[in-house]
This record gives sequence, C-alpha cells and structure tokens, in this order.
Amino acid sequence: MQFIVVIPARYASTRLPAKPLRDIAGRPMIQHVWEQACKSAAGMVVIATDDSRIADVAMAFGAKVCLTRADHVSGTDRLQEVAIQLGLRDDQIVVNVQGDEPLIPPAVIDQVAENLAANPSAGVATLCEPINSVDDFCNPNVVKVIADNLGMAGYFSRAPIPWPRDQFAGSQDSLPEPNLARRHIGIYGYRVAELKRFVDWPVAPMEQLESLEQLRFIHNGVGIHVSDAIETVLPGIDTEQDLQAVIDLLTNQS
Repeated sequence: MQFIVVIPARYASTRLPAKPLRDIAGRPMIQHVWEQACKSAAGMVVIATDDSRIADVAMAFGAKVCLTRADHVSGTDRLQEVAIQLGLRDDQIVVNVQGDEPLIPPAVIDQVAENLAANPSAGVATLCEPINSVDDFCNPNVVKVIADNLGMAGYFSRAPIPWPRDQFAGSQDSLPEPNLARRHIGIYGYRVAELKRFVDWPVAPMEQLESLEQLRFIHNGVGIHVSDAIETVLPGIDTEQDLQAVIDLLTNQS
C-alpha cells in the first residue's frame, strides 16, 4: 500500500502570525511536522503552501514543496491542487497532515492510510479518541463524531453528541459512562478521486452551519471511515500558549 503525505501550510494566522515558521527548539514548526511525517511509511512528503517565505524555508531543509494558489477556501481544495500538480492517479491515497502539529505520531499517519486502503467502500478515513470530560464534551471547539458498528461516520458536530438524555436530566457534572463520545482528530486520508469530486460540489448546508468541511462528503454520500487513534495525538498549535507548551515539552525531553 503506497500513499503520500501533504502538509498544507499557510503564513497567515489570526492568533499566531507566521505560524509555520515559528521557532521550536531551534527549528521552524513546519520542519518538525515534516520530520515526523518523513518517519511514516509515506512514499513522498510534500509541503503545500501559497507563500514564498514558507517555500524557501522548506526547500532549505530539504522538503519537496508545491506552490499553490492563494485563493483556496479550504485545506481540501489545496490538496486537490497538489494532486493535480503531481499527476496522481484517482485511486492514490493522500494523507493530509496539519502543518501545526509538530508532535504528530508517525504511527497514526500510517494508521489512517492503512484504514482507508482496507475499506474500499470509504472515500475518506480519519481518526478519533475518547472524550473524558464534560467540558470537552460541551465545548464547540472540540468536534465530536459518531460512527456505526462498521466504523463509518454518521455525523460530525460541534454540539455534544450523542446526548445522554436520561443521565443529563439529573446532573451534567460528569459523563455517565467512559467512552460515551469521541473527539474527532483532524488527520485525513483521501482517495484522489474524492478530492476531485469535493471541489466540484457546492458547500453543503450542514457544512456551512457547523463550519466543518468533512460534512460535504457525508452530504454527497461519500463514506468516511473513523477509528480510535493508536497513539495520543496532541491538539495543534493555535496560540502563543500552545506554542510555549510544546517548546517546554521538547525542552524537558532533551
């Protein structure tokens, strides 16, 4: 099973300007992500950016770079352009690794690609993990996912799903049982054919409502396989505090 990794990297960030180039233990964030991806079984790792500053830095540390248009409305659109630039086959698997996850475990990159390859009825694969706190369960910034017994996603939402009606009728101080809900982890494996279809579809009503682009696939009948990640995936870096936490973690490990 062959697959490639694409790491979308944008320079602009409201909360953390120049995020991909921020220094972490002497190397830019995007280099940490690239190095982790290179430890996976991917046949190729590509950084996709619309910014020459990121491209110059990435090429300096040896990465393959695809310069993409600046007007993409989503990371999925950027991946589709990379697939076209590289001339990938429709059945090729592409794994999207977020450019703000410098500690992404290589094993979960392999996992999402293997899951997609093992489930031909799915056009997309992604991962999740148990939610253990009520705060996370009710936090709209923590995206939830529900799946059937075959591991196919039924819905993604910022709302707390599934809602434990009877238990929460009394108290909402704690979750009634472990493993009740799952947090979606934003790593995706795609078949190139689905990327091409995605960019031709209009924004789906529920996608616009929830601001979750993966709902466009569900709206158009594309199966999304989801399973628990085999290793812990820390949230991406969005703020100065997130950045400092990763710097402190790597400093303590050295």
